[in-house]
Amino acid sequence: MGDAEYSFSLTTFSPQGKLVQIEYALNAVAAGRPALGIKAKNGVVLATEKKVPSILIDDSSIRKIENVNDGVGAVFAGMPPDFRVILRKSRKRAMEYWQVYKTDMPVYQLTKSAAQLMQEFTQQGGVRPFGVSLMIAGYDDNGPQLFQVDPSGAYFGWKASAIGKNYVNAKSFLEKRYNEDIELEDAIHTAILTLKESFEGAITQDNIEIGIVGEDRKFRVLTPAEVQDYLQEVE
Repeated sequence: MGDAEYSFSLTTFSPQGKLVQIEYALNAVAAGRPALGIKAKNGVVLATEKKVPSILIDDSSIRKIENVNDGVGAVFAGMPPDFRVILRKSRKRAMEYWQVYKTDMPVYQLTKSAAQLMQEFTQQGGVRPFGVSLMIAGYDDNGPQLFQVDPSGAYFGWKASAIGKNYVNAKSFLEKRYNEDIELEDAIHTAILTLKESFEGAITQDNIEIGIVGEDRKFRVLTPAEVQDYLQEVE
């Protein structure tokens, strides 16, 4: 019997030791719009494509990079509705932490909480894995932090990583460009160049999104005007 015999069961391992539904969830991620994160000496940058399938859609209503709390942001590749569920629960967890300790939840703990939620949806009947991977960026007492969380609930700290369509090529590009002493401004330029490597059509301030967090520990999404300025700098 091959893996196909087990493809409809989330809670049963195939003879090859795979949970095939998780692999299908990863396929959904790999078909999503590209996204990436880069950790610099003094901050972290997240960047993603934000193309819309029709010119009739108001692109200002679509956001792929969101704040989890004041100092932490996240970007996703995969299914937007699944991301909204994780984002809502993560924001609730961050608020509960604030109410108890009167300080922002550390990036690692927030990542661990999101990963735990995603892992719980891999071992219960009647549910399916989340069809998203996340890049989570923040700045806390441990400095700049960048984590990736996958549908299985696995999470790792990264210096730079990419998810979504053409993520293999994007990671190869980042490996060639990344260095330990990179500054936040240079990381933004590198993020844009990485997106341009596999971008179909003209890249503009309206079809990409960039979020940054620096030493002020405030995560924010750049305005289209700011993105346009960075695009002009890398041309």
